[in-house]
Amino acid sequence: MYEIVRRHLGKVVAGAAMAVTGTAVAVAISLPGQAGANGAAGTGEPPASPERPARGRGRPGKRLPAGRGRCAGPGSAPPPAIVVPPPAEGAKGVGGDPLTDDELARAEALALAPPAASAQHDVTGGRGPQRLGTRLAEPLPGDATRRAEVRLYDYGRDELITKTVNLDTGKVEKSGTQRGVQPSAHPEELREALELILASPLGKGVKEDYRDATGKELTSSEQLWFNGDVYRTYREKNVPAQLARCGEHRCVRLVTKVLNGAWIDTRNLIVDLSARTVTRVG
Repeated sequence: MYEIVRRHLGKVVAGAAMAVTGTAVAVAISLPGQAGANGAAGTGEPPASPERPARGRGRPGKRLPAGRGRCAGPGSAPPPAIVVPPPAEGAKGVGGDPLTDDELARAEALALAPPAASAQHDVTGGRGPQRLGTRLAEPLPGDATRRAEVRLYDYGRDELITKTVNLDTGKVEKSGTQRGVQPSAHPEELREALELILASPLGKGVKEDYRDATGKELTSSEQLWFNGDVYRTYREKNVPAQLARCGEHRCVRLVTKVLNGAWIDTRNLIVDLSARTVTRVG
């Protein structure tokens, strides 16, 4: 059971089907475990992925000799947990192993090397393309060489750039561009989207709801947990004219939350990162 606070629309909405019209909505909701924010701003630790798998954390408790297990009596403290550190990671993986941190850094550095990067722009308008992600490339038949596929986005031309880097030779073997292809958003893009919302007139409702939920002023994106992904127009019933170029442009939708507190519904605010505009939908 949870409570939804809707202070700036004059009505209450129930359950998970929160309305997305009007200003942002502060939602007081308790989520178990890791479902909400854990006291850190931003998207937090990324989930396990083929590029960066979750690391093992060992088993709690002590190992007792056979036949000597026992149950803790009333008031007994549980035995201390034993945390086993993850095994040391080498500089290079083998075969189909996920890319190591060293391989990820090397692949991205090679893909971003000038002069190609000098005429491109990232999500903030800075020099060089925006990083989206890096993964192990499919091996060529009969070739055990490890290669990395690096995805970048050039906001200057609204192009997805994909580069294949040979991790043995250090050369970019293949490079291609596509338009109208929008992979999932990078945390840096989501951060910029939140900054644009807070700087826009439509961010006023978000700040009001934050004040209602906490009694404090929202002055920085660091005060919010956030996540989100690309806004895909083909999934929407009604797309405003201002968002008609989403898909060609890079557009995102966010979900936000007071750190360790209420949800603030920003799903009706779509950010066109290419045009740097914020539009209300619904």
